[in-house]
Amino acid sequence: MRILVTNDDGIFSPGIKALAQALAEVGEVYVVAPDVEQSAVGHGITVRRPLRFKHTASAGLEPIPAYRVDGTPADCVVLGVHLLGRPDLIASGINIGVNLGLDLTHSGTVAGALEGTSMGIPSIAFSMDVSGQEELDFSHAAREAARIARWVLEHGLPPKTLLNVNFPTGRPKGFKVTHLSTHRYEDSVIERLDPNGVPYYWIAGEPTGEEEPGSDLWAVKNGYVSITPVSLDYTDYALKERLQDRWPVQDPH
Repeated sequence: MRILVTNDDGIFSPGIKALAQALAEVGEVYVVAPDVEQSAVGHGITVRRPLRFKHTASAGLEPIPAYRVDGTPADCVVLGVHLLGRPDLIASGINIGVNLGLDLTHSGTVAGALEGTSMGIPSIAFSMDVSGQEELDFSHAAREAARIARWVLEHGLPPKTLLNVNFPTGRPKGFKVTHLSTHRYEDSVIERLDPNGVPYYWIAGEPTGEEEPGSDLWAVKNGYVSITPVSLDYTDYALKERLQDRWPVQDPH
């Protein structure tokens, strides 16, 4: 089994190293990741400039082949699949920080899995709660990521569906299959002046959300691994039926 590993924290992140090494016990792993951090870039694809795809031996991943791309996580998946061959699984992460609820709309980590899913390849996004950690320890998360990857390789995933997995800090109590929470960032804009007196802006935000039982936020906050199946079909079928009743199909003539 061949496994393509990517992330949005960059090829030198300790999270991708831990994930790649754990998955090397599951199958043949190769890494294709951004050369610099690409957090919160969402599902962007680079189409207005050329991309560089370079083998790197300085990421501490040998003997696992590793390549860096000067683009987004989705770019990495596209280039990895087309240049290195189609994998049996795409694993994105382990992200430094959770990707819960509405985080999925801007997460580069989830975007790597979204791109793989759009290609028809079973894909998983892995993220970890690092709050309160002075030294990052991915050992528990990486071990459980390998267990989940084995299950997906054995059983597969439905078309247009990925798994969004979030690990708690430390050793997890177990697994919970969850739904997306209301977790989001309350945005604020900070205005400052550069040395020439010209204003510039920082978009900042504070995490918020309800810890509804059964949600991904509740699971992680209570020490469980959250596994959320996410569909690429964004259609609201209930509203679709209502709209069809309101605007029935008619002959335009």
